[in-house]
Amino acid sequence: MKVLTTYYSETGNTEEVARAIHDAVDVHDKTLLPISQVDDASGYDLVFCGFPVQTHGVPVAVHHFIKELPPGMSLALFATHGVPRGGELAKTAMIHAVSLAAKQKVVRTFACRGRVHPRVVEALKNQPEHGPWAEIANGAAKHPDENDLADAAAFAESVVATSLHHQAK
Repeated sequence: MKVLTTYYSETGNTEEVARAIHDAVDVHDKTLLPISQVDDASGYDLVFCGFPVQTHGVPVAVHHFIKELPPGMSLALFATHGVPRGGELAKTAMIHAVSLAAKQKVVRTFACRGRVHPRVVEALKNQPEHGPWAEIANGAAKHPDENDLADAAAFAESVVATSLHHQAK
């Protein structure tokens, strides 16, 4: 099985989670690359694709990457975000990402908190419509933490095991 772990990251959070996923993937043929360095994903059996939730959605670079994947490609999506796990904004972003992959086979998704750049929090905290979000985002300052990375590794192991099982059929 040939596995690609790719990511878009501005603050390093998503890259850190991508590295945990890549390290946990127990296959001989695996690659870890930023999305900007992936020329062609068609030779892979499974792609892990990660992104930070930005303005409640998927960054443009990731949007284009997902849309350009070959039809039927097995895809596992992962994201980092400033809100607690299970938060509505994080769910909305993942639903958006899954909808972009309508032609691919999304096998699983994973999301965890990631620190939000202090400039973003500062810029939004005094705006009435964003103030509460900025306060919540401050709580993500120490994420991804050891538990988040362990959960990401378990996610990767589960996805690969499931994919290998389906390949064997």
